[in-house]
Amino acid sequence: MIDVMPTFTTPDGTTLAYHLNGSGNPLICLPGGPIQDSAYLGDLGGLSEHRQLVLIDTRGTGESANLTDAGSYRCDRLVDDVEALRLHLGLESIDLLAHSAGANLATLYAARFPDRVGRLVLVTPSTMAVGIAVTGEDRLALAKQRSTESWYPAASAALERIVAGIGGDADWAAVDPFFYGRWDAAAKAHHSAQDGHRNPDGASVFAADGAFDPDATRSALAEFTSPVLVIAGEVDLNSVPTVVAQFAELFPNAELVIQPGAGHFPWVDDSARFVAASAAFLG
Repeated sequence: MIDVMPTFTTPDGTTLAYHLNGSGNPLICLPGGPIQDSAYLGDLGGLSEHRQLVLIDTRGTGESANLTDAGSYRCDRLVDDVEALRLHLGLESIDLLAHSAGANLATLYAARFPDRVGRLVLVTPSTMAVGIAVTGEDRLALAKQRSTESWYPAASAALERIVAGIGGDADWAAVDPFFYGRWDAAAKAHHSAQDGHRNPDGASVFAADGAFDPDATRSALAEFTSPVLVIAGEVDLNSVPTVVAQFAELFPNAELVIQPGAGHFPWVDDSARFVAASAAFLG
């Protein structure tokens, strides 16, 4: 296993870091958050045994440079960062994996540079870039599948307050179990390890006005013919499977996999199943 911290420079002069994990053909990995470093991705449940993971620390996170220009965190402006990494690695085209909010960035990159994407994996993706919204009703309906779990009563009440727009910090903490297929020691450790790894100022700008043009992006994706794997978690309250399925339908050559029993981090919930699906698709 290789774990080094090389860097590259973006067109606006920002120095960004990335980490290499594993060996083989490179797979560029975009974290979510948004504006969170790549540490929480780990080795993606062992996917590094099949591909070399190129895990980028988004600008303003991890070992990458912090910025004074808040506007540079906007999602559409981050597309140039991905392209700069491709050029830095000397790759004619890239295979790309993105998780959660990072899927918005991957989608915009694929729309702008379709010929430079070989294969695209979108894991429990956010769908802001294409204008598909998850409703509170979607989340409440899915949450009921967890009603037999011991933490459910408190988490369900907190979720109802959040959906009603009156949720506080304690409520957001109470719904954490909904984002994992099992709220066990491994899930709790993975969750707590993310503290302090997200840039809240950058996150507040990521989806600011002008970041997305859903109609234009949808039109571009209709012409995007590279293979796409879209992975949803069966019980993921963040990226609800029915909404993720709508997203997958926008791609002409997409395969949708709904991982049984998985939440928002399917490589944590069932690494073997996640790696099997991802590795088979990536080749």
